Amino acid sequence: MKARVSLIEALGVRPWRTTARQAWLVLRGDANTPKTRFDRTSLRQFRPRYALPLWLGLRPMGRRVPITNLFNYRQPPPELGWSVRVTDVEDFRGGKNTYDSHNGTDFAVPPGTRVLAAAPGVVLRVSSEFHRGGRKVILDHGRGLVTTYNHLARPLVQPGQRVRRGEVIALSGYSGIDALVGFPWTPPHVHFNTWHNGEYVDPFTPAGGDEPSLWRRHNDPIPASHADLADEQLEPTPWDPALIERVVSACLHPAARQELRAQPTLGQQAGAALLQLNYFPTRFDRDALGASGGRVLYPEAFPRQPRMDLPFSSTDYDGVVFPDW
Repeated sequence: MKARVSLIEALGVRPWRTTARQAWLVLRGDANTPKTRFDRTSLRQFRPRYALPLWLGLRPMGRRVPITNLFNYRQPPPELGWSVRVTDVEDFRGGKNTYDSHNGTDFAVPPGTRVLAAAPGVVLRVSSEFHRGGRKVILDHGRGLVTTYNHLARPLVQPGQRVRRGEVIALSGYSGIDALVGFPWTPPHVHFNTWHNGEYVDPFTPAGGDEPSLWRRHNDPIPASHADLADEQLEPTPWDPALIERVVSACLHPAARQELRAQPTLGQQAGAALLQLNYFPTRFDRDALGASGGRVLYPEAFPRQPRMDLPFSSTDYDGVVFPDW
């Protein structure tokens, strides 16, 4: 089931002035943020076979969600800048369904598709960064697991709100500069990030890997069933003010540091800190944080556990499909 969203809402281009300023950052960077890198190999993101039907509200793979990009296991150092080039890539299946800096899973769905919580959680952040993922919702599921839902058209939740597994949190779109550059040849999708112990991880797991998949049905995620939608016990992360202050103090980017300090609650401050640490790691004094990256916010490491379902409704989809490009 889809809701009606306008093209302007799907692309997330308002407010215009903020959008233009953030788009400029992609092209030029700033003192603490490298510019984005792209070349002719970036044209691999143009997939009209899927993009055009999806923009028209159709589902080219029926009740299966095509995954247009997977997590890259060979990501370049962030100091080189975000790269949408395809130079050194490998997904969890050993294929090349990804690009250099891709750190999530792209579920290609028509704009207006309902996006659901992959597991019970608390909303840490609702924001829009046109230059990095567009409109997004960030959920804390406790025990080291955080998910982010990017390129949204319309978030439907607020920071601090508790959500159940399978609860609707947003309507999909393709907000962000990558959609504006590639429209209508790049497929609208939800870029789904999984942060475990504060760092990007692939929710899928390679065959023969030592760690379990984060999907409850191994590497074949499906929507939560009706029986799963009852309230589950949730243990939100007890964020440590001292650890968050360590992150704020290590932030070298004046505007980002000001935003971190301005957050009204500890949970929202944690959400902002996780976003900055993972989306913009070069904005921090790495010596002050050590080599821990996003893990600095967690006093202990939690084991991987299969806890998530496909973030779409069973009335819309049955599962996923991995197209071979």
